[in-house]
Amino acid sequence: MRLPRALLAIAAAAAFGAPAAAASGAARPVVVELYTSQSCSDCPPAEALMARLQAADPAILVLTEHVGYFDGPRWTDRFALAAATARQKWYAALHGAHGIYTPQAIIDGRSVAVGSDRPAVTAAIAKNLARAAHPAVHIAIHRLGTGWDLSITGAMPDHPAQIEVFHYDAADRTAIGGGENRGADLRQIHVVRAITTLGAWTGRTFEHPIAPGSAAHIAVVVQQDDGTILGAAAQ
Repeated sequence: MRLPRALLAIAAAAAFGAPAAAASGAARPVVVELYTSQSCSDCPPAEALMARLQAADPAILVLTEHVGYFDGPRWTDRFALAAATARQKWYAALHGAHGIYTPQAIIDGRSVAVGSDRPAVTAAIAKNLARAAHPAVHIAIHRLGTGWDLSITGAMPDHPAQIEVFHYDAADRTAIGGGENRGADLRQIHVVRAITTLGAWTGRTFEHPIAPGSAAHIAVVVQQDDGTILGAAAQ
């Protein structure tokens, strides 16, 4: 299911690049976090779905977060991040889940779906578009040399909120040499290479330079401790 174009308030962006950075007064992208592993045989269909959705709809921002709990002697996921596993566990606690799994999609911090379940994922995206059209926080990201200049404005949150930065690749390919996906040539988009918390969002204008990191793109998400996303942008 393709999302209605009338609802896409973010300007068109490159298919496997970054969605446009949000400007003051503009809608923000709906954030779709995919928790995945190169050692999970159920994950490639979810990754392919995320690639199709991102290419079709720049009003979403896919962040592919590789977890490490499937790593073993047969295969080690080179993109696995302890921070991604910790973030997925945080979501599980928020939603009262008894465990974590892959492929799992968290849509806009609030909706949960199996990452390969296209109807469930697209329904959750559509459900969150209205809130994304009127963000409480506006984020502007501009290139500053080889890094970025970040500016955040908006209302004071009603619950504690943090400013999270995700460094990610536009696309990666990996030839899998072992484990459940042995022999596969996996193409994955928006692979998160680092997750950093810049600090609390208090409602005051926040300006901060971001140094170059382990990937060519960044996404910035302002998120409350109940999972609610107040603002998001990428470049």
